[in-house]
Amino acid sequence: MNQKNIAIKLSVHPSTISRELRRNRDLLRGYNAELAQVISTKLEKQKNKRDSLTKTIQKYIRAKLKLDWSPEQISGRMTRCPWGKLDTGVSIVHETIYKYIYRNKANGGKLYKSLRHKNKKYHNRSNKYQARGTIIGRVMIDKRPKVVEKKSRIGDWEIDTVVGKDHKGFLVTVVDRKSKFTMIRGVPSKHAEVVTQALIEMITPVKNITHTITSDNGKAPQEYFLRAVCIS
Repeated sequence: MNQKNIAIKLSVHPSTISRELRRNRDLLRGYNAELAQVISTKLEKQKNKRDSLTKTIQKYIRAKLKLDWSPEQISGRMTRCPWGKLDTGVSIVHETIYKYIYRNKANGGKLYKSLRHKNKKYHNRSNKYQARGTIIGRVMIDKRPKVVEKKSRIGDWEIDTVVGKDHKGFLVTVVDRKSKFTMIRGVPSKHAEVVTQALIEMITPVKNITHTITSDNGKAPQEYFLRAVCIS
């Protein structure tokens, strides 16, 4: 059937069929009904989330904000729990509450003033915040010897940390750029002193063949130890 006949069959405008085909078409099979259903279901869930903020729920949120509750606390208290309903019995994630507050602010409302930090970002307090974690006297990677880029010798190391799920469990890794020989050690935290000590212990047995050690110059905690390791 052509698009016009499909539109007549479904009692919709032909442009509706055209848009549907255009939105949910893939390069291999053309119109993809399975993809269309997934997208439709997702949009319906989003609509239901918006509809869940009834006037009663909005009144509840406003009342709790006035009591200095955070959106996370409000959400937790509203969640439907296995042992019964808490307050409203409606499950709304805290992001939805934040969005409600921001929409209110955009429309001239004052709900955001009830937030504990009044929607202010911490880094607005001082320009010093922007400079936190920057290594004093750091050496940029373009100053590194060109031979390192060629991966032609053993002893040019790259160091990093790996953080586990929910920030539980930490690993320090040292990888040789040429051979890919890797040393890994578990540490109790990613604090600079802890990671520094682990690195020194791993590098010491191979210090005689070590030429360079490379890490990011970013703002993660591990960036503080690079200079200490090199000096040691």
